[in-house]
Amino acid sequence: MSESASISSGIAKRYATAVFEIANESKRLDKLEANINDLSAALSESADLRDLIHSPLLSREVQGAAIGAVAKKMGLTPDMQNTLGLMAAKRRLFVLPQMVAKLREMIAEHKGEVTADVVSATALTAAQASKLSETLKAQVGRDVKINASVDESLIGGLVVKMGSKMIDTSIRAKLTSLQNAMKEVG
Repeated sequence: MSESASISSGIAKRYATAVFEIANESKRLDKLEANINDLSAALSESADLRDLIHSPLLSREVQGAAIGAVAKKMGLTPDMQNTLGLMAAKRRLFVLPQMVAKLREMIAEHKGEVTADVVSATALTAAQASKLSETLKAQVGRDVKINASVDESLIGGLVVKMGSKMIDTSIRAKLTSLQNAMKEVG
């Protein structure tokens, strides 16, 4: 990991820990989880928001006012609004995506859940996601939350990532393996 990435993740972890502890003490973890889901969706959908949090050209005041207006419009909790304002004042908004990811991990850990990133060739149906969740729960002994995405280049099958474990049952991986085996033979 590069030094700047390590520093960013450290900053994000400190902010995430503070927000998590405040929400946990005030029994508002469910609201915090809704807030981070909203923030995550906004970050992935809005190039303007991503530009706002990463722009070195905007002053602290401009960033603070803009992120405050966004947070208020999104209906984020006062604790989250204050945190975003503090991050803007300290020029730390660039770590917002890492902070959201860390908060997700902390909430999942608190709830006894594990998140599995699942990539499939076609979108999973609710029944398939439920069955996969149950199968993974039997393996890890904890509730598994599925974070599904689609990659048509897999041709078929799944790629499941849970923590440091990865299971690749995609047809693309099997074809690559077969191709490598054929190269070794001849």
